Amino acid sequence: MAHGHSPKEKVVYVGDSRVKKRVNPLLQPDYSAFPGKSEAFIPNFLLKEWMVGCVALVAFLVLTISEPAPLGYPADPNNTGFIPIPDWYFLFLYQFLKYPYASGSYVVFGTVLIPGIAFGALLLAPFLDTGKERRFYRRPIASSMMIVSLLAVIFLTKSAWNEYQHELKELNIIPEHIEREEKAREDAMAGKPTGQPKPNQEIALVEKDDPALETMKKAGCLSCHGTDLKGSAGPSLRGIGDSLSQEDILKVLHEGPMKAQYEQALAQGVTEEEITNIAAWLAKQKSAE
Repeated sequence: MAHGHSPKEKVVYVGDSRVKKRVNPLLQPDYSAFPGKSEAFIPNFLLKEWMVGCVALVAFLVLTISEPAPLGYPADPNNTGFIPIPDWYFLFLYQFLKYPYASGSYVVFGTVLIPGIAFGALLLAPFLDTGKERRFYRRPIASSMMIVSLLAVIFLTKSAWNEYQHELKELNIIPEHIEREEKAREDAMAGKPTGQPKPNQEIALVEKDDPALETMKKAGCLSCHGTDLKGSAGPSLRGIGDSLSQEDILKVLHEGPMKAQYEQALAQGVTEEEITNIAAWLAKQKSAE
């Protein structure tokens, strides 16, 4: 024990106060020090995680194959009653872009700046919030930002859904999935199959070199039904022979909803004989059995 700062002063140890220098450094024991209670991260633990992920992925793929997601009706550009709306997890951003300070001249602010700051802060959160405290009430800044963001997302999502429901009610529109449910319920009560409809198979043209196709082009039919008769502004004519005969097609032209187009074709120089040939050729367009 020394009392002064002189280098000549004698140092006297009281009792056994001398501490021996540690020969071996203090090391954290590895997994081998706890047999049966731990394991190596690579490859043991990581391999188990991969196996669980593969099983979950295979189960998800089996579910998507056995129960395919319902497809919507074909897109119709002439359907003015359709109200587009994003999936539920984008409703908050959809509603946010309706506000004047996030749309119009400020659309970049709403589509790039605000989402970029939000997701950037989420990515940088582990680096910015480096405190050792794990209890949320001891981390006021991070907890407050999380709660405010969560409340904002819930509010915007709810507002978007309420406006969508109000617009449906105001325009008297029944959503597509509701129509499908009602139709499936009616089919079930009638004893008909209620599963998802199978996608339409490609129906080949019969006698596609027939002069009737050129006559239809001359009459202007292909402008609505498409150059390949798969439909455009008008319905597809492929397979029309399955439901309409030659006489039925002529009746539709002479007396039905296509009478105006029939008279227009006559004005463009198409003869009655050519129209009869068109009807005969269309009656041959049947799906392969």
